[in-house]
This record gives sequence, structure tokens and C-alpha cells, in this order.
Amino acid sequence: MLDSRRLRTFHEVVTTGSFTAAARSLGYTQPAVTQQIRALEREAGVPLFTRKGRRMCVTEAGRTLARHTEEILGKLRDAEQQLQALARLRAGRVRVCAFPSANATLIPETVAGLLADHPAVRVELQEAEPPESLHRVLSGACDIALSFSYPGLRTEVPPELAEIDLLEDRLVVLLPVGHPLARRRAVRLAELARARWVAGCSRCRANLLQICAEEGFEPDVVFTTDDNLALQSLVAAGVGIAVAPSLVLSFLNHRQVTGRLIEPNVFRRVSAYALREHVHLPATELVLEHIRSAAAARNGC
Repeated sequence: MLDSRRLRTFHEVVTTGSFTAAARSLGYTQPAVTQQIRALEREAGVPLFTRKGRRMCVTEAGRTLARHTEEILGKLRDAEQQLQALARLRAGRVRVCAFPSANATLIPETVAGLLADHPAVRVELQEAEPPESLHRVLSGACDIALSFSYPGLRTEVPPELAEIDLLEDRLVVLLPVGHPLARRRAVRLAELARARWVAGCSRCRANLLQICAEEGFEPDVVFTTDDNLALQSLVAAGVGIAVAPSLVLSFLNHRQVTGRLIEPNVFRRVSAYALREHVHLPATELVLEHIRSAAAARNGC
């Protein structure tokens, strides 16, 4: 059995390139580092370093162990953070990570409901686009992630995560109010083939390229931003038009911008994710229940 503390010391020696640098990084004395490496070599049954002149070089066995050490230590860090997350959940503190338009719509309604019905439960909010938000749940950096996916662009959900469907969020095209097609209730993207476009996050941009390709053209993307307010300003200024989710219409601030449905219907699916072993903890259940209620109140659910 390899000792994790010694593995951390070994990893630091390999990363920094010397026992002295590793000792300085870890706050140990050099003899302490040497003792830990010697003990690890006894556990492994093979030498991990060899001296060449004044230099300590990693042996073949050391290189083999080094290839696994980063993953082993990463798994240990994840386990430690998940245990800390479990303790926070049992204390009624839930960390939610969501994408910007969910943070501006579903999350305020969720928190308001919790404060009214369960004031002892506290929500800490983070913001990240998928798939980063899912990675945070896996690593124990947050407890619940709100994420979205597009048809044809779905990524595989890790088996450790439970997926809770929330709503289908229809996509709209954002146009300046004076645009000829702004008088319509709905438009086809092919009618906008000659327009300049403003794209969103990398996942949204990929979806824009796909749905435009299905309509027979490649959009002229002149600007990219994942800031929904900046997106509206760019459309209002005439830089380009944009595709956005219907959730954005809830906080559409520019009077010079209007949203029109896309024909045929295009949508993204919004879901919540949590570790399977945490889903039925009381604090997690309560927050997920209020997120579902907020989503159910939205059109297109």
C-alpha cells in the first residue's frame, strides 16, 4: 500500500526537479523529503531516483509511478472535497453553479422560495458555463449544477451524476426593432443568411453553426461574447443579430432589441445535476424542489 503523503512528496520532487525545491515548496526540511522518498521506495520495492553526478534522475519505475500519481492525487482531492461538501449539505449550505441566464431567472425565484419556506437553508451561488459546471460537481467544488444541452450536441453525463430535467428553452433570434423581419411573430434563419451575427459561448456558437448549416448557410460571425447584456447591446448597436434562449427575454433590457421565435422550433434542454449519493440529502432535495418549481413556471416546460 502506497502512502498518500509520500506520494504527494514524490509528485512534488518530480514536478520541481529536485529534493531541495520540493522541500521548499512543501515547507519541509530536505532530510524529511529524503526520508519520505526512501520510505516510498521501500513500499514500492524499486528505486524511484538515481544519482548522476550531482543530479537526481527519475528511474523507469519512477516515471511509471509519476504517470499515475497525478490521477491518484486528483482522485484524493476530489474525495476530500466531496466529503467537505457532504458536511456543508448536512449543515444546510448548498452551493449552486449555473449559467448566466439561469442565474438571472431560475435562481432568484429559487432562492426567494427557499427564504420564504425554509430560511435555515442557505444557497451559495457560482457561475460557469457547461461543461465546467458539471466538472465542479464532480470535484466537490459545488453541489448542484444547472446546465444546458442542444439536440445533436449533447455530451455524455458522467455516471456519478444524477440528471434532473427542468425545461425546454426555445431559442429566439434577437433583432433591432427596425429590422424588416421584426414585424413577424417568427422567422426562418435562412431569411437572415446575409446578416452579420454575434455568437455566444463556445457551446452556443457550435449550435448556431449547426442550425444555420441545416438551413443551408454559414453565418458571418463578426463578434463573440458570453455576456447576455453585451449581446443585447451589440444587437442594438447594429453590430449583428443573435440567437438567444427564451430565458434571456425575461431580462431583455434594450428597447431597441426584440426577440422573435425561430421556425422550425429550435430549443435547448435545461437540466440540474448533483452527485447521486447527495440527491436525497434534505438540503439538496429542498433546493432541487424549488429549482423544479421555478422551471415549471416558465413557458416551454
